[in-house]
Amino acid sequence: MNAPRGAAPRFWRSDRARQFLSLGLIALTLALAYGSWYAYGVFLVALLKDFGWSRSILGGAFSVFALVQGIANPLLGMLCDRVRPPLVVVVGSLALGGSLYLNSFIQTPWQLYLGFGGCTAIAVACCGWIPAVMQVQRRFQRRLGLALGIVSSGVGVGMLVVVPLCEYLIESYGWRTAFRVLGLICTGCMLPAALFLLRESAYVTPAVVRPTVGAATLAARTQRSLTLKQAMATAPFWLMVATFFCGSVCSQTLHVHQVAFLVDHGISAMVAASVVGVVGLASIFGKTGGGWLSDRVERERVYVGGVAVLVAAVGALLLVGNTPNQGGAYAYAVLLGLGYAATAAITPAMVSDRFEGRHFGAIMGVGLFGSATGSAVGPWMGGYLHDLTGSYTVPFAIAAMSGVCAGLAGWAARQQRRRAQAT
Repeated sequence: MNAPRGAAPRFWRSDRARQFLSLGLIALTLALAYGSWYAYGVFLVALLKDFGWSRSILGGAFSVFALVQGIANPLLGMLCDRVRPPLVVVVGSLALGGSLYLNSFIQTPWQLYLGFGGCTAIAVACCGWIPAVMQVQRRFQRRLGLALGIVSSGVGVGMLVVVPLCEYLIESYGWRTAFRVLGLICTGCMLPAALFLLRESAYVTPAVVRPTVGAATLAARTQRSLTLKQAMATAPFWLMVATFFCGSVCSQTLHVHQVAFLVDHGISAMVAASVVGVVGLASIFGKTGGGWLSDRVERERVYVGGVAVLVAAVGALLLVGNTPNQGGAYAYAVLLGLGYAATAAITPAMVSDRFEGRHFGAIMGVGLFGSATGSAVGPWMGGYLHDLTGSYTVPFAIAAMSGVCAGLAGWAARQQRRRAQAT
């Protein structure tokens, strides 16, 4: 018997099927959006060879990218509080494909800053964390950590597949062709996925908000309906911003400069690009496993553990610089993938534990602006200090200290939550 007009197709009568497919499509979108983000590391090396621009100029373009993307996040959060998030992704998928294609015509630094730093950044934001987290947060409250871990593992898939693909295209056909092919792939895959999710969202009934196992507290419950202005008057909000900012300074300094650092120390460009792929592969396990674990023990404990691994990755990379070898580079990649992944997947869940409600999108957007600011400061700082000193030792040391600060902020958030629970 055919389904009544306007009713969901037979397959979609299974809520479990909708959940699994939705998570998979969101993960695919994040894989391509953030694969384009992290591919900048290999494009940086190509632009360095082609134009001879300084690393501070090239790092600065990524910093502009991060800032623009961060400024867009609060606005997108407020927008997604009012419209279905997949609609934002539909627009973003078209914008991302077009902006990447236009990047292939770059001739001057200002074009790089406008094209990649501006247009591509806004497109990535439209396809990125804000619409993804809001889709997941509205539906997977009981296993929010695991669900966020699953979709954020798509970022790891993007690093595993997109970055080496871009390096192959750059070496075989040039960076201009690589930008064009990447743009076509993004729109060709993301647009159908977004349209599918937009159609599917019409059949979704938002989940009843329930406390997250092991993470909900009395303090969190009283804050869930706060407006953005009210949330910004609380200490937990600024501790979350601190975790976003400091964690991003640490991780993004490595993500952007790791390929150039490895190539500088005798590692081939293709092997260096494959290191990014290993980071992505390890992050799949880190995000899924960390998310699963954070549903069962205190999220802050898992977060601090992830930050400790991230800081260890900085030391491992510096050791590879002293004694360059492929095995050491891959060991570093595993540490970075596990450490950065745990922080990336858990921090949005920590925000949701404290501020879920009608204004969650705006609050999360401002938190991600803190992350974007860190993503801007770290890579620019790395390039500037390298140009100044001829070495990455100082910027990587600063990155490690930022990681320590992120861990301290996460632990302070835990202590504050426990004190509020005890009163």
